[in-house]
Amino acid sequence: MDVSLVIPTYNERDNIHPLVERIHRALSPLGISYEIWFVDDSSDDTVAVLRDLESQDPAVHVFHRDHERGLASAVVRGFERAQGRYLIVMDADLQHPPELLPAIYERLESGIDVVIPSRFVEGGSDGGLGPLRKLISWTARVIGQLALHRLRKISDCTSGFFGLRRDVIEGVELNPIGWKILIEVLVKGRYRSVHEIAYEFVARDFGESKMSLKEQWNYFRHLVRLVSQSPPDRRFFLFCFIGLSGVVVNEAVLSLLWYGFHLRDTVASVAASLVAMLNNYFWNDRVTWKSESSGRGWGWKLPVFVGISLVGIAITTLVMRGCEELGVPVPVGQAIGILVSTVWSYWMNSRVTWRNIEREARGDAIVVTRESVRDSLMRAKTGA
Repeated sequence: MDVSLVIPTYNERDNIHPLVERIHRALSPLGISYEIWFVDDSSDDTVAVLRDLESQDPAVHVFHRDHERGLASAVVRGFERAQGRYLIVMDADLQHPPELLPAIYERLESGIDVVIPSRFVEGGSDGGLGPLRKLISWTARVIGQLALHRLRKISDCTSGFFGLRRDVIEGVELNPIGWKILIEVLVKGRYRSVHEIAYEFVARDFGESKMSLKEQWNYFRHLVRLVSQSPPDRRFFLFCFIGLSGVVVNEAVLSLLWYGFHLRDTVASVAASLVAMLNNYFWNDRVTWKSESSGRGWGWKLPVFVGISLVGIAITTLVMRGCEELGVPVPVGQAIGILVSTVWSYWMNSRVTWRNIEREARGDAIVVTRESVRDSLMRAKTGA
């Protein structure tokens, strides 16, 4: 089997026949073998429409679920049943144009691992969404890109329309929450290349949107789970948490030396800061950048870490003073300075102090390419 289409459905009875007809019109001229897997969670008579179509069309297969719900999990169940070398996921609401299927197949056949029709490549459009949905979609993408490094180069990382080679997910445990299966694939999958094709997202003709507050909450839960399962992504959050613990250690040691041993305030402050730095270094070495060799190299790693920390303190002070000159209250300016210095300190430590571990984590460099509508037309004309 060349291609397996996996289409999750929930109460989409009016869209089924038009969708299948357009899929056949798009793929039949290619002369390839393909199958269409509908994974249905419907509570109306959509399953009856699907069963009737399955009995008439040998390309159509239906798996109806009574005790499981969720778009992303439906796609996983479809992957488990699909036989194709290439897997293509799309919605049943006709907002994903089947006419793009030949282009997706051709890009996969050319050796690309993941192909994503994107609303945000030159010539693409998300015009099928209302203003509120556009805002929600934008917010979801930005949060995902900030939290997960593999999403940062992808313009449409929350898309429900994409294709991939089977070996991208072969042997990979997919356990998504909610509705965004693509981010699960992008974070956990084994791939080297991603290609985005511009397309226009169109308004649905029948049925209702499945977006809800519950699904938005599930999306955030999903991101938290993926961050916790991805060492390169959880490092920054661990670095920040350990930094906060250093503040507690600093205050505790300062209080002990000042009130308990009656040391001068300057001496107590410097000693407390040094103890806090040692605390931060120890836990970052053993937890944030943990590896078999992380306990070694204190002779050079510790001084480098302390040097970066001291520069971070200087950055905090400079930013605070700069904000003060602009009329920003000192506490606010200090908070901005801490944020800037934290990002800088993490960036420097990951590339200098623990550079070997970070190089190993970045060993799966991914190439992302994009194709605008104009590029697609040129490609079609030249036959490339």
